[in-house]
Amino acid sequence: MPRIAVIPGDGIGLEVIREAVRVLEVVEARFAPGCELVHWDLGADRYLRDGITITDEEFASLADEHDAILLGALGDPRVPGNQHARDILLGLRFKLDLYVNYRPAVLFDPELSPLRDPGDIRLDVFRENTEGVYVNLGGTFKAGTRSEIAIQEDLNTWAGVERICRAAFEHAVTRGRSRVTLVDKANAMPAAGKLWRRVFGEVAGEFPSIETDAMYVDAMAMDLVRRPNRYEVIVTGNLFGDILSDLAAELVGGLGTAASANLHPGRHALFEPVHGSAPDIAGQGLANPMGAIASVVLMLEYLGHDDAARAVDDALHAAVDSGVRTADMGGSADTEEVGTWIAARISDASA
Repeated sequence: MPRIAVIPGDGIGLEVIREAVRVLEVVEARFAPGCELVHWDLGADRYLRDGITITDEEFASLADEHDAILLGALGDPRVPGNQHARDILLGLRFKLDLYVNYRPAVLFDPELSPLRDPGDIRLDVFRENTEGVYVNLGGTFKAGTRSEIAIQEDLNTWAGVERICRAAFEHAVTRGRSRVTLVDKANAMPAAGKLWRRVFGEVAGEFPSIETDAMYVDAMAMDLVRRPNRYEVIVTGNLFGDILSDLAAELVGGLGTAASANLHPGRHALFEPVHGSAPDIAGQGLANPMGAIASVVLMLEYLGHDDAARAVDDALHAAVDSGVRTADMGGSADTEEVGTWIAARISDASA
């Protein structure tokens, strides 16, 4: 029986995860995957109440006693610096070695794209999740003065680059994609760029059926706007992947629709909508739950429940087609109404 840790987090995270859980309960009733939902109290409220972000024992439990984690969003203005968010989210990514950050961007409806003629956008971003500038190597000198120096190191290892490139190519083969594109800034960052390009080429040699190309990140940002349907699978570093996946999400309907999977394949998995905690709209029913529900699709696929995943994905598309959308997608439904409609669609489809 798969055990799923449910961590709503902060702000709108509580609202969208509530709808994701509603969907999981309907999935359980229809498909009986046997998932056990274990609700966790991790977030700003707990930190403000107890002064604890996350303990080593809790990390161990999430790693050893759960098959997947469903996370809302972390971040609260009551916590200066959001120490709890860094400890929990980045802690999970690094301590569980979740080196794959997989972010699909699929266009539900052409009218949701800001592009005049978007075509068929189906883009999968594979972002290296445990290296790059996010490891926080570096420091400051003469802080707070006009002579301040700040250094932020970009860490790249052969092992880290090789395994994310391999994940991207294996995904392409599994999903019937024909092209994998490497994105870097090798002209301005030659040390990291040479490593990425050499390793990418070595891995690509094992997948002769897959077309490959390489793009500088600035050129890719422009080209994603100009012709996004040229690209299928993108593999890149932590910082560039963070930026490009948000751009890709905006091209297909906005961050409210965007899902992600943080994976160490075969060992650990965390699923979360891409958007933040948005405290300015929390509690108003404005949050879009589709990103959280789309993350449930990724989780069900990971757990091997493909029929259930397809049913949830079909219901998401049906909601968009039927105009059951929150305001960010041009609709008038609130968070709960969207989640309830999608859950009912999944349930009704079993009749």
